[in-house]
Amino acid sequence: MNWLVWSLAHLEWRRPAPASWRWTQWAALASVAAIVALSVATWAGLADDAALTLKPRMASRILLDRQGHVLAEDIGEWNVQDQLPLYRMPLRLQQAVLTAEDRRFYEHRGVDWLARIHAVWQGLRAGRSVRGASTITEQTVRMLVPRPRALWSKWLEGFDAKRLEMRATKTDILEFYLNQAPYAANRRGVVQAARYYFNRDLDTLDAREMLTLAVLPRAPSGLDPYRGGAKVIDRRSIRLAMAMKADGFMSGEDVARLADTPLDLQPPPRRSAIGHFRSYVERQIAREPDRAKAQRVVTTLDSGLMDFAQGLLDQRLASLAGRRVNNGAILIADHRTGEILAWVVAGADVDADRPGRYLDAVLVPRQPGSALKPFLYAAAFDAGWSPGVQIEDAPMSQAVGTGLHRFNNYSHQFHGQVTVRQALGNSLNIPALHAVEFVGPEHYLSVLRGLGFDSLKRPAGFYGDGLALGNGEVSLLELVRGYAALAEGGRFTALRAVAATDRRGPDGAQVLSRDATMLIGNILSDPWARVMEFGRYSTLNLPVQTAVKTGTSTDYRDAWAVGFDSRYVVGIWMGNLDQSPTDGLTGSTGPGLVLRGLFSYLNRDRNTGRLPLDRDLAFRDNCDFTSGACAQIYDYRSNASFAKPTAVDVPGPAISSPTPDLRLAYDPRLPADRQMFRFALTGVEPGDHVTWLVNGKRVAEKTGDSLMWRVARGAYTVEALLETEDGETHLGPVAFTVR
Repeated sequence: MNWLVWSLAHLEWRRPAPASWRWTQWAALASVAAIVALSVATWAGLADDAALTLKPRMASRILLDRQGHVLAEDIGEWNVQDQLPLYRMPLRLQQAVLTAEDRRFYEHRGVDWLARIHAVWQGLRAGRSVRGASTITEQTVRMLVPRPRALWSKWLEGFDAKRLEMRATKTDILEFYLNQAPYAANRRGVVQAARYYFNRDLDTLDAREMLTLAVLPRAPSGLDPYRGGAKVIDRRSIRLAMAMKADGFMSGEDVARLADTPLDLQPPPRRSAIGHFRSYVERQIAREPDRAKAQRVVTTLDSGLMDFAQGLLDQRLASLAGRRVNNGAILIADHRTGEILAWVVAGADVDADRPGRYLDAVLVPRQPGSALKPFLYAAAFDAGWSPGVQIEDAPMSQAVGTGLHRFNNYSHQFHGQVTVRQALGNSLNIPALHAVEFVGPEHYLSVLRGLGFDSLKRPAGFYGDGLALGNGEVSLLELVRGYAALAEGGRFTALRAVAATDRRGPDGAQVLSRDATMLIGNILSDPWARVMEFGRYSTLNLPVQTAVKTGTSTDYRDAWAVGFDSRYVVGIWMGNLDQSPTDGLTGSTGPGLVLRGLFSYLNRDRNTGRLPLDRDLAFRDNCDFTSGACAQIYDYRSNASFAKPTAVDVPGPAISSPTPDLRLAYDPRLPADRQMFRFALTGVEPGDHVTWLVNGKRVAEKTGDSLMWRVARGAYTVEALLETEDGETHLGPVAFTVR
């Protein structure tokens, strides 16, 4: 014992020279190091326990329509809505999937080594990779833990597959796979695939169709029959049927019958794209803390109505291709509840070449043209007018800087004395300018803003009287919201996109009187009120009483049609989001037909009602005989709601043309005797005597309010001596130049 202690105390360790190591020792050391490194790398690369859970994770919020149906574009990374338990899936479909993907599914423990060896042998013989030999469990792991397609990923998937089989039953794994298997067009699971390819539920499919669903997950995009993969599917389906026959799942008669049965694809009807609407909903929900984290949100949309509106809009735009119009949008709401029923943007889902496809045409501000006039006349009614008040529809010019702008009606015709009913019904421009002068641009702008036209941010002076003709830009959402207020008695209506537990009507501020808005509805639904410009058989004459208004912006860049009946309000816009003009498209020729079709669809299964008109709005004489004689015009008027009807204020005598500092251009290409300019007066009776002076010299004496003057280059001043029963009035001078 003492010797052993002495030996250990005097033991001397010497490192052996490397050269003395044999190659086998080096190989062993390298192998051990490689095994350790591989083990560590494998352990580090395995999926977390939480990831190996057979529960689909929702990648985004699920939006449902008002009936609880999933809206079309919310098919995402996982199938959450269309899942079935395994016992409800057809047995033949299960057998087909097992035969095609994993014949020994119930025998292995996650990895089928026989299939892997066979796949390696096939690859060596072919000189390339022929098949992957992944089991259903491994494919399930691949869905739960996405990794790059590489040999290392497949190595890790084998270990994760064994772990998954220790945590879940075979039934659970197969059920998850069938509900989440990838198919083309971002569909997940056999239920969605059956609807996408055959437009039917899973339990109605025949054997041919079930085998097709079993074959497609191998290459969802490459085998997609909608993209030319039908022949390959036919061959693979026959081979699968033969394999099932060998496994005892099909008889020879079944295989022969299947070979003679053609694949009958039934594409589902095209659904409307809801990407723009979803963005709008997300913004609304973000302002509501109690809903911000909700995973399932029931919206107010009617998906059936959306699909119909989408098809109608796309069809109309296709027929208008020759008019150079590319974009369009539809917004439909129930004005009684404020619920948005349809939000449609043309070409937002499939047409990659359509200009502006990423813009939400429902929210993009555009010039509304005459579509704003009903709000102007409603404000005029509240200020004292009635539908029977007469306005002059005659040529009118207005100074723009040192130039002169001449206003015209759409038809370039003038109708003389017209009533407000005729002026609004026929969308005449000159009476609208008189109306905005009566109401005042500032007050009119405040009315529009009270009704929710938030895009009109500039001061009234920026828009001027042109606001009466729609020179400000508003969105389709704002326009429909404004018309909903007209339909609801002048009360601001906040349209909503998310369903609420209560369905109360609008509860906003009272912006216009109920009587005024009812009169607007009565005028816009009166076919005889629009006869002068639209004719007796206008597209806007709907069978059910419906208030309809169109609008067309400058250079035909925007065409609008908006209307409401006793329940619904519909707005349509057509134009080009790249700001290019159309080829003469108007509200009547473009969106008018779509509006008519939509109201026919909305009223197909319901008892319709008339627009409201209170009893105090009686059919009575609009004259006020205390202020003098006037033509007796009978129309609806209320003594309770309105002030006494007054005639349009006529300004005192003045020179209206030329305007101060006007600059005219002399055209040398035209004969001198053909170049004429019209001097005009306002506040002059037809029989009044007028003496015209240019640069102080008398050039003409005549009756009436105008004179055609021959143009010549130079600087001028024009004056007029007006002789009436009250004496002589001197008007002017007004300076202008001709260059």
